[in-house]
Amino acid sequence: MTDLAPLLQIADAALDQASSLVTEMAVGVVRSKGDRDMVSDIDLGVEERVRDFLRKETPEIGFLGEESGGAGVDGPLTWALDPVDGTANLVNGLPLCAVSLGLVEDNRSVLGAIDLPFMRHRFRAAEGRGAYADDTPIGPSRTTALDEAVVAIGDYAVGARAQERNVRRLALTRMLAEQALRVRMLGSAAIDLAWVASGKLDGSIALSNHPWDMAAGVAIAREAGAVVMDLDGSPHSLRSTATIAVAPGLRVTMLKMLDRL
Repeated sequence: MTDLAPLLQIADAALDQASSLVTEMAVGVVRSKGDRDMVSDIDLGVEERVRDFLRKETPEIGFLGEESGGAGVDGPLTWALDPVDGTANLVNGLPLCAVSLGLVEDNRSVLGAIDLPFMRHRFRAAEGRGAYADDTPIGPSRTTALDEAVVAIGDYAVGARAQERNVRRLALTRMLAEQALRVRMLGSAAIDLAWVASGKLDGSIALSNHPWDMAAGVAIAREAGAVVMDLDGSPHSLRSTATIAVAPGLRVTMLKMLDRL
């Protein structure tokens, strides 16, 4: 079994460097990655810095970044990094963005560290070691009724087949609008998952599952005690088609609603 304690310390050190870059570096050039998608100089600078640091500290562990793709070794462990989760927010001056660094072992998220640079909060967890916001233990809400729940949803799709892919997303929005207390779209999957883990949100639904987006937040939410699952209720893995995190008391109600999709 992998000793995760020293790896969590390494992830923390990587985020120290990343967070400083996000808050001190100018956004710089913003390049298009396709239809309504973008990458900034900050995204590229953070990914390069963190990749190089992890390569030096953990050469035996592979690396997957949103901007540079995969690199590294043939082994069971892979770091998964989103250098800026919420780039559209960042470039428009909205503070809702995060640096998200997870560790995946055999398609399962086992460690996560998420830093919110402009809010000065950090969430971290390792399997079997609890989940924390800064140095305070966290857990999900006790909400049991959907009409008392605040639920975040992932961004609408852009790029290829966006109109087709958004049919389900729009249907989901409508169902939640009719049943939940409030619906939120914050623009950062990492923040959604960290806030479910800490009880600020009662649920988060993303009809996607990119490892750089989800690996850290899934590990934190699961370790905090939230239910993290696929659309059919099976435990979440990197092979899942969606990423749903909810307070335990909402699991059955949420699955009944999602079954209508």
